[in-house]
Amino acid sequence: MDTLHPTPPTEATRQPVPAVEPGQMPAAKGTPVLEARGISKYFGRVVALENVSLVVRAGEVNCLLGDNGAGKSTLIKILSGVHQQDAGELLMYGRPLELRSPREALDRGIATVYQDLALQPLMSVSRNFFVGSEPTRGWGPFRLMDMAAADRIAAEQMAEIGIAIRDTSQLVGTLSGGERQTLAIARAEYFGARVLILDEPTSALGVKQAAIVLRHIVRARNRGLPVLYITHNPSHALPVGDSFTFLRHGRPTGVFQRGELNMEQILIQMGGGDELEELARDLAGLAGRVK
Repeated sequence: MDTLHPTPPTEATRQPVPAVEPGQMPAAKGTPVLEARGISKYFGRVVALENVSLVVRAGEVNCLLGDNGAGKSTLIKILSGVHQQDAGELLMYGRPLELRSPREALDRGIATVYQDLALQPLMSVSRNFFVGSEPTRGWGPFRLMDMAAADRIAAEQMAEIGIAIRDTSQLVGTLSGGERQTLAIARAEYFGARVLILDEPTSALGVKQAAIVLRHIVRARNRGLPVLYITHNPSHALPVGDSFTFLRHGRPTGVFQRGELNMEQILIQMGGGDELEELARDLAGLAGRVK
């Protein structure tokens, strides 16, 4: 008898993330799905983060912004179980959350898509989509990967997010940067993400490729998925963000809601008004000397 594993709620090949325990479900409407309170992290005498807080709510995109070295990557790693904070606490659905490994974060539905994507360029789209959770046919030691099911589901999921894959057996290395990003995001969502954390997903993409990813972020939000979007590009954050959390040198500098900031104000929050004014004076002086 043929069987398919893992088994999804709606598809025969999707493995559900273990259910959140009843005590961790939202106690009230509007309770953040994921929350960080007063998070601090030190590496010896280096202050990576100090007293950082943020919330990620269902159906919202929280943009975490800051220049290089602001502490964004460290905070992501704490939220995804790679590092443990030295102070502060994490909460999921309003209840304390301890993450001792990335596996625990995944089991809770916290899916992080890093810049390097963890995709294998010399493997097919289908195999990348299901790597580690392959659908199978057969029984016991005779179980084999069900490529027909893998191809069908991978194609359906990619089409759902607007990417038409002509042949799911094609190598991932032949896809564009935007297509690879959306493949990684689609895979995270398919396997039960309750919170989607995106680490600089558009940093290495051109305008058209970045547009593919940004459109999907909005679609994910519209389906009710909480999204934490990490970026240092304000022109990408402003159109999709519902809230904006700023870091500078590991410390929070402000939290704002959609409509409270324009592009210039975002740049000031990220780089500091004094630094931008000094840069403008320097550039003006250089331009004058060139003339």
